Amino acid sequence: MALNILYSYRRCPYAMRARMALKYAEIPVVIREISLRYKPAEMLKVSPKGTVPVLVFSDDSLNKKVVIEQSLEIMYWALRQRDVDGWLTADGALTEQLIAENDGDFKRVLDKYKYAIRFPEQAVETYRAQGEIFLVKLEVLLNQTQFLLNDKVRLADIAIFPFIRQFASVDNIWFESAPYPRLKIWLKTLAESELFLSVMEKQPT
Repeated sequence: MALNILYSYRRCPYAMRARMALKYAEIPVVIREISLRYKPAEMLKVSPKGTVPVLVFSDDSLNKKVVIEQSLEIMYWALRQRDVDGWLTADGALTEQLIAENDGDFKRVLDKYKYAIRFPEQAVETYRAQGEIFLVKLEVLLNQTQFLLNDKVRLADIAIFPFIRQFASVDNIWFESAPYPRLKIWLKTLAESELFLSVMEKQPT
């Protein structure tokens, strides 16, 4: 049987959410941890864009190799194979809206907040405040349910969690004092989950 190969980078939030979905769906994959500085030629051959994650597998029905180059597409593909807890059963429109905002405006602000020295046009506090617009929206949702869409983990939680984790880690002291009690509980719950810890085990490069 041909191996399912996932080119990944341990700390990349896009790769994190792909790994979590594949692990949850119990899809066996060989993780190939890459170096961002020296990307492997075999990865660039199948995915010239050079970013992770990249999933490569053989589709016997099509009799060809399939390459999925976007993390969200990898997540949906994995969940279509197996979704025992119903990650896909939540409000589809709201799920798409939250993920789009996370991957769009919030991610752009996150990059500026995290690497503020590269973006001197505004103060780091300004970038943080811009990111908080999304945090406030999540806090409001979490005041109603344990997770973003209901009281169980769904696709939106896993797709967004790695980015909120990254935002919080930019300035841990600030985040601990920030007025987002429900968001902090949500973040801690997911960060300490067996699923997340299992996909964060170090792999040889």
